[in-house]
Amino acid sequence: MKLFLYAKEHHFAIPSFNVTSSSAINAVLEAARDAKSPVIIQLSQGGAQFFAGKGLSNDGQAASILGSVAAAHHVRNVAKAYGVPVILHSDHCAKKLEPW
Repeated sequence: MKLFLYAKEHHFAIPSFNVTSSSAINAVLEAARDAKSPVIIQLSQGGAQFFAGKGLSNDGQAASILGSVAAAHHVRNVAKAYGVPVILHSDHCAKKLEPW
């Protein structure tokens, strides 16, 4: 919440990008660094599945879960080097896939 309050006080929006691969994550982090901006990185259910590899079965959402975890680890480890605040939004999915 502190990051959102900071953005509000300084009159700027925090951009959010939906990603499907480590190269897309790296591009977002590089752009955020160059813009000196915090960033939100999003993963959809399908994007997370793609991150794990389309050759994996997604029965029970297994590939989507694996991809979300792998992407989160990548962001956590690589974002430090770019020096920008990152919010990872990993529940960006289609309403029809939500169990509630």
